[in-house]
Amino acid sequence: MHICKRAAENITDITFHYTTALEIMTEETARGTPAGDSAPDKQPPEEGAQPREKWANKMEFVFAMAGEIIGLGNIWRFPYLCYKNGGGVFLIPYCVFLFFCGIPVFFLETALGQYTSEGGVTAWRKICPMFEGVGIASQVIVIYLNIYYIVVLAWGIFYLINSFKSPLPWSTCDNYWNTCNQISAFANPDLYRPDSNWSFLNNVTSPDYYENVTYICVCLHASLLLRHRVLRMSDDMSLSKVHWDLALCLLLAWVICYFCIWKGIKCTGKVVYFTASFPYLMLLILFIRGVTLPGASEGLSFYLTPDFSRLSDPYVWRDAGTQVFFSYAVCQGVLTALGSYNKYNNNCYRDCLTLCCLNSATSIFAGFVVFSVLGFMASNLGVSIHEVATAGPGLAFIAYPQALSMLPAPSFWAVLFFLMIIFLGLDTQFVCVESLATAITDMFPRQLRRPRAREILVLIIAIVCFLLGLLFVTEVSWMLSILKRYFIYLKRSEFNCQNCWQTIMLKVPYGADRFYHNIEDMIGYLPFPVLKYCWMFVTPLICGLTVLFNLTEERPFMVDDYIPGAWVSILGFLLVATPLICIPAYVLVLLYRDGNNMMTPSRDLRQAKPHKPLLTLYHCVVFEARVPPNRNVADRNEKMMMEEPSMA
Repeated sequence: MHICKRAAENITDITFHYTTALEIMTEETARGTPAGDSAPDKQPPEEGAQPREKWANKMEFVFAMAGEIIGLGNIWRFPYLCYKNGGGVFLIPYCVFLFFCGIPVFFLETALGQYTSEGGVTAWRKICPMFEGVGIASQVIVIYLNIYYIVVLAWGIFYLINSFKSPLPWSTCDNYWNTCNQISAFANPDLYRPDSNWSFLNNVTSPDYYENVTYICVCLHASLLLRHRVLRMSDDMSLSKVHWDLALCLLLAWVICYFCIWKGIKCTGKVVYFTASFPYLMLLILFIRGVTLPGASEGLSFYLTPDFSRLSDPYVWRDAGTQVFFSYAVCQGVLTALGSYNKYNNNCYRDCLTLCCLNSATSIFAGFVVFSVLGFMASNLGVSIHEVATAGPGLAFIAYPQALSMLPAPSFWAVLFFLMIIFLGLDTQFVCVESLATAITDMFPRQLRRPRAREILVLIIAIVCFLLGLLFVTEVSWMLSILKRYFIYLKRSEFNCQNCWQTIMLKVPYGADRFYHNIEDMIGYLPFPVLKYCWMFVTPLICGLTVLFNLTEERPFMVDDYIPGAWVSILGFLLVATPLICIPAYVLVLLYRDGNNMMTPSRDLRQAKPHKPLLTLYHCVVFEARVPPNRNVADRNEKMMMEEPSMA
């Protein structure tokens, strides 16, 4: 009896000692002190190389992802597409593409990065070496984005600086770029071709407005500012003539971008708290002001009134798919890069669903902000909303500034609006640069994962992209803008091709079921099974049909009723074809190098999985030094040992 009691007490004592030692070990592991043997699937870092960083907490990841996917397209593209394609009916094809293409691919790329803890190139290399070209293609797209997307930020900085002037430069006609003679000539423009048709100007039919030049000036000032002051549209096209004011704005944008990410995600994770949340404050302020303006209800009615007949138009469905792929930043490797900094057991499934809901809700809410103000402007000018609604940069730099110039204290509202534009684009820009830097670093960890190497790499990326971006602030910037718009026009087919490649590659060489259970290993449960079948069948089918439709499209590409020449088509096709060529080209290269292991996943596919650490001699020694002995148990054991002979 005494022996059983003594054994039970000793077991209790051992359990107490083990638990205490385990707590000591866990505490020291968090501080980076020795923790015993590493996990079998965790590779030791390269000699002299720094370990891969992780997000400090979940919110840094969520804000970074939100900053990337919620950008200028939510403000200047989705509201116009919704109004143009049947109002509220547009949400039907939008949701179809969102649920069966957008969310599955968005989650696939994010989960792939988290599972492999690799960037946009090496993650696909680990899944299937033959298709590493898919990751390379995505980085080519990111390079394109890094060059031309930040030019829009430079325009925003230029407009922000001019917003502090009173009166606003686009509200008067005494500037050198919009004299009264230029305004008269602009009513029948000859910017692109002699027979150009500007419906916004020619459809103002009321004689009262021709008698009052102020109304005509309001309609034209912002257009002339963008075309004659920013883009410098002229017949004298010279690459050597760089406009110093826009070049300085571009340089300032790159300087801000560089210092947002130069120290890695430890720096980026703190910056996105502000850059991702500040635009929502601006949107809320502009929304409250917009819905209180006269004519706002007419604008919102045009925005949401459903036209069910548009559902039979295939171009409506094509626009919905294009908007989803653009807005959710798929096929760029950015989602994979951001997900790679997550801890292994982070619930990326829940995060992705939350971010997708936030992104789409922001797009819908932005429509209320935009069309309430456009309705006010249309009501004030006595024209239809059709005459003032536009998409793309025309909305951000022409239509909306025109409307703000009619409000009391126009400079205040202009400053708020362009601050929102800058911050919406800024986090998208520096996250794209972060993605490119991550991909390059993971491809060459021995050389680049060292002290000060990252700062130099990001600086090189910034300098090269800045120098190439100077082309967009020269005399030929307006022609390059047409080329850029044609590239975006073609890129919708490229995104669909990329989606097909990614889902087919996951299905055939690696296996959708296998990846589905990899996700279960990370988050602890299986995601909604529809996602797996989307990866296997639905998403590649929809994307493939969309590509076929785009290839058979008969509508010509037009910019303000201008059909670009053959040179734009050739250069645009080459820009789009370059990333797509990377996929088969890399397959041929790998076939030449090592054709036997082209479809074999990497042995270190999974990042280090959290596990219960093992007690070591080190922790036992620390335990003896830090934990006082349990005197009651020791005295009782000593007494029982003295009694044991008599018991025998």
